[in-house]
Order: sequence, then structure tokens, then C-alpha cells
Amino acid sequence: MKKIAIIMGSDSDLPVAEKAINVLASYEVPYEVHVFSAHRTPVEAKEFTVNARQNGFGAIIALAGMAAHLAGAIAANTTLPVVGVPVKSANLDGLDALLSTVQMPSGIPVATVAIDGAANAATLCVEMLAIEDEELAKKLSAVRAESTAKVLARNRAIEQKYNK
Repeated sequence: MKKIAIIMGSDSDLPVAEKAINVLASYEVPYEVHVFSAHRTPVEAKEFTVNARQNGFGAIIALAGMAAHLAGAIAANTTLPVVGVPVKSANLDGLDALLSTVQMPSGIPVATVAIDGAANAATLCVEMLAIEDEELAKKLSAVRAESTAKVLARNRAIEQKYNK
């Protein structure tokens, strides 16, 4: 199975990255976690990204706040899917990171999730891997069915309480 790379622009992004780590671990998808800054370690970020496919990665999650250039810098150096996670910061509540992550030029796509949406980033990567992995696809279906059952149980409780 392909690995997922989780790259943070700063270790201060770790609390958000852990949401992705937990999702990948729950699906037993292998991953690696790194800190590479698009601005402070551009050579190392590029080297990792250029070699990611041959090193067994199937997708990359890039988390960054503020200027949030990381996902774009990574996407510029690979044809692997890149999922950007804008991270909320004290400045502008993450809106700056969201806009920086989602505004990519044609031909260099970054799939962008919600501010601090690392769990969805990881789930999207699992879905990508599940295109070729039937067991992973079954796990995804089971989680969806479980989620549906929980919502329907809550609905029944609400209906019983309020619909007389």
C-alpha cells in the first residue's frame, strides 16, 4: 500500500496534523510526518517532494497557516495528489491560509479542505488509495454505514422526544 506524507510548515501545526494522523492510523494506512517550510527549508521541501513517488507515497497532505505557500510549493514539484490544509492562526482566523491554499494556477492543483480540516484531508487521501485497494474501500464503506446509523439513531431520539 502507498504511504501518505503529512508535511507541516511548522511544528506548531502538529495539533491539527494529529487529526490526519489519527484518521490514517484508524484505516491502517502507512504515513510519514515531516516539517518542511516552503520559505525556510525550500531545498529540503523540494527534495522530499520530487522523490515522493519513487519513495512509495501515493498522496501528500500539506498543512500551513498564514502565508500557506507550502501546498502550492509541494504541488509544483510533484504529480502526486496534494491536499492542502489551511491552518488557523491568530491573524485573520485562517482565512489568509485558506485563500493562499485554494488559489492555485491552472495545471498545478491542490485539493483544499476546510480550515483545520486535517481529518477530511486524510479521509480524501484514503479514498484516493481505495481506488486501487478493495479492502480499504470496504473499510471506508463500513465507516460511512456506521456514521449513517449514528445519525439515524439521533434522529429517532429527537423524533420520539418532540414529535407527539
